[in-house]
Amino acid sequence: MKLPSQKQRETSHMKQAEKKAASLLDGVPGDMPALAYCQAISHQAVRAGFEWEDLKGVLDKLAEEVAELESARTPDEKEAEMGDVFFSMVNVSRWMGIDAESALRKANHRFYRRFVHMEKLCQQRGLSLKDLSLAEKESLWQEAKKQERG
Repeated sequence: MKLPSQKQRETSHMKQAEKKAASLLDGVPGDMPALAYCQAISHQAVRAGFEWEDLKGVLDKLAEEVAELESARTPDEKEAEMGDVFFSMVNVSRWMGIDAESALRKANHRFYRRFVHMEKLCQQRGLSLKDLSLAEKESLWQEAKKQERG
């Protein structure tokens, strides 16, 4: 029987050390869509005890991130802070027992329906949506919301 060489033993020890140092987050595929990945790593972090004490803490963090976004100056800072806002929103969703993907998908559908309704109202009234004031657009938006509710 051939004994492992010193180099083989060192390589084996290094691999064992790497396994011990592996993160709980390593099991989450990095090529997942960003929203799903965010939800997954957030859940994994909670498993490790990295969690807010209550919903207020999560909402405070979201407010902090929004304030940082407002004060960001460079495009890189703005992008980083926007990412932090998104991440914080996913944590709020998790705390409230809401699937962020589902909530966003439903919000997208609501926006789509309301916007299309606004376009139809403009067409019926001979208006150009692009040329309306913000107040006129908001009025059409509220009309579309009201129609949707029945």
